[in-house]
Amino acid sequence: IFPANSGNKEITWMMLEAGAETDVVNSVGRTAAQMAAFVGQHDCVTVINNFFSRERLDYYTKPQGLDKEPKLPVKLAGPLHKIITTTNMHPVKIVLLVKENPLLAEVEALQKCYRVLDLICEKCMKQKDMNEVLAMKMHYISCIFQKCITFLKEREDKLDGFIKSLLKGRDKDGFPVYQEKLIRESIRKFPYCEATLLQQLVRSIAPVEI
Repeated sequence: IFPANSGNKEITWMMLEAGAETDVVNSVGRTAAQMAAFVGQHDCVTVINNFFSRERLDYYTKPQGLDKEPKLPVKLAGPLHKIITTTNMHPVKIVLLVKENPLLAEVEALQKCYRVLDLICEKCMKQKDMNEVLAMKMHYISCIFQKCITFLKEREDKLDGFIKSLLKGRDKDGFPVYQEKLIRESIRKFPYCEATLLQQLVRSIAPVEI
């Protein structure tokens, strides 16, 4: 809790990497993220809420149960972890992170990655200490990966075409309609209708016309 309250993002991250638990509460029943938010250290709150240890991802690089092959090739774990832990959730940023890594920017690689993200999303929702924020983030990235696959398969300009579509504004005011529709579609497809976060998002977005 002390690194989060201090506002030092680097130390907060180091503590998390060293195995600090994010759901442990102090004497007044507050987690590190809650205490950091209380004292206005929102950068540290963002770090904590976006943290997903490499160890948790590496679980999918090993065959489980009756599986002969791991769900995630070891070579994809690093690039995928970089995207999972990014705090910039703009769809263009995520597509650029995919584009800059040749290992990721292929249909088969993205298929494996988005399936793992869906599994992580499910685990976040079904575990004892439900993490709706992380589940929604994994689902959102999964949706962007699936759209990347569509462009890689169907468009000659591939991911460049995806980025152009996301950035293109409508004629009358420059508003990026395609980007807005993508984000709304990802929210609509979130498979856990009972999630409080989903209901809050829907209530906020539904009355607003594009």
